[in-house]
Amino acid sequence: MTTTLRLIHGAAALVAAGGLAVVLWTGLEDRGVALAFGVLIAVGELTRWSGAPDRQAAPLGAAGSLSYALLGADAGRPSPHGAAEVVTVVLVAALLGSVPHVWSGRPTLDHLARRVLTVGFAAVCFQPLYDRGAFDGWDGSAYALLLVALLGLTALCDAVLAAALAHCRTRWPFGPLLREELHGLLGIGSAVCATGAVMALAVAVAGLWALPVFCLPLLLTQLSLRRYAAVRATYRQTIASLARATEVAGCTPAGHAHRVAALGLAVGRDLGLTGPELTVLEYAALMHDIGQLSLVDPVPGGATAGLPRAEQRRIALLGGAVVRQTGVAAAVAVVVERQADPSAEQPPAARIVRAVNAYEEMTRDAGPEGPLRALERLRLGTAGDYAPEVVESLARVLAQPGGWREGGPAGDGGRRTALSDPAAGWVTHG
Repeated sequence: MTTTLRLIHGAAALVAAGGLAVVLWTGLEDRGVALAFGVLIAVGELTRWSGAPDRQAAPLGAAGSLSYALLGADAGRPSPHGAAEVVTVVLVAALLGSVPHVWSGRPTLDHLARRVLTVGFAAVCFQPLYDRGAFDGWDGSAYALLLVALLGLTALCDAVLAAALAHCRTRWPFGPLLREELHGLLGIGSAVCATGAVMALAVAVAGLWALPVFCLPLLLTQLSLRRYAAVRATYRQTIASLARATEVAGCTPAGHAHRVAALGLAVGRDLGLTGPELTVLEYAALMHDIGQLSLVDPVPGGATAGLPRAEQRRIALLGGAVVRQTGVAAAVAVVVERQADPSAEQPPAARIVRAVNAYEEMTRDAGPEGPLRALERLRLGTAGDYAPEVVESLARVLAQPGGWREGGPAGDGGRRTALSDPAAGWVTHG
């Protein structure tokens, strides 16, 4: 566990312990409101979606927590709960809602640490000022803008925490991870913030009955996200099945495409690719050899890296034509077509596919010294065949402590790619 990870977990533990100590000393100030929001948050955590990125995992629990942190009144009556009570109620509710996830062995500690720190930040920024009457003279629009601004700051803090935790767990670059988290705020993140603000305003006017009414849209959004994810998973499985066509036909060894895709994604992460770029890279890596299905005479062992440049180019163009006929995005076909071009003219994904494919072919049956010799050959080819930055990134990925396994560095805390194929359980050491 790195120092940053210890600091984040330690800070969350201190905030939780401080809030709990204050509540045990003074008692709950508004038990009805605490119970209503506690039930809402616990239900949100119970419905947490283990297959989603953390920002999409428990939108109802997140919205309820933020709404409680920014709640000033209940049906026109000032609610006396403070920041310590908010942190304690959210912590207890989140723990109760997380029991099934902990029992199932799903990662929960990072999720709880983020929840406590972000809710604590929002509550400390809002509750003391509200209790002092700092917002008494504000009209409705100004007060609503204040809540939105505080939620925006809280969302930014949460994005930084999420990127820092992911960096500690996976050792992927922090900058691209932060950009990916910030990009996610434009989707479900904005819906969570908007729902949290609306619930706080609605409860202040209409009372606690507003909670179930304004929870329904977010629940429907969560169901839609699950369906969308199921469609994407089916699409990815279709791509993976197409990639196996070369193996079934005997053109490439079993698991070759999946190994190239898994290692290529690790290199892409190391180079700072995110989101759609990684999706294109994954699909192109899976289908990079599909052009061999159009050959009359198969390439021995499916090893295209040692072929003349003109033959590599012909196979790549045949593969691009096949990919275009499958209905996959045109960007994937472009990467497949250009994987044999000079490295200076290739898009980043094509450079990665070319280098990783060559490495995998060179180390396939090369023995213990194969990885080092393959990297040496790749470095000698950086004059035109392979991009230097990709080769060095590949070396960094392979040299990570504990070696490299499909889906990420060994010990990455469970962050794995979608390529969980039994044939791809390949381990190598740099």
